[in-house]
Amino acid sequence: MFKYINTVFVTLFGIGKLPKIPGSYASLVTVIFLYFLFQILQIKSEIFLFFLVGIFVISLFAVNIYIKNKDNKDPKEVVIDEFIGQSIPICLYEISHNDPTSQTNALTYYFIMFILFRIFDITKPYPVSYYDKNFKNSFGVIMDDVCAGLYVVAILVLYMIVAK
Repeated sequence: MFKYINTVFVTLFGIGKLPKIPGSYASLVTVIFLYFLFQILQIKSEIFLFFLVGIFVISLFAVNIYIKNKDNKDPKEVVIDEFIGQSIPICLYEISHNDPTSQTNALTYYFIMFILFRIFDITKPYPVSYYDKNFKNSFGVIMDDVCAGLYVVAILVLYMIVAK
């Protein structure tokens, strides 16, 4: 039973088992989920941030358990890291906007964050590539996506500075 629950968790309820581009599907589902959470249900982003930190910590253990006996230490079906990495820029975007933004404006930024995250996750610029290549454990699996998410944050901060 524990193995099943762990698999459901690291594959994000089976999204990671989809045949092609499971990371992109997981990122897209994350964007839709967070849009619903923040824009429709009006959940406070600060509350979600605590939840995200908990997911990060649990993921370190869960992914290690999942990949323990596998040759491939970063299997495509493990997509909880995409959830974490994609959540970082969206959550920080929401935190930086104390007042609710229009849903259209939020959709535009969410779409941009999705595209940027996928670009950084796929192309793996340094230090994303560093974690991907040098840590063949759950830390490497998760941290490359955290770095990709932080790259998105950096791009958006630069945009907001230049746009003012």
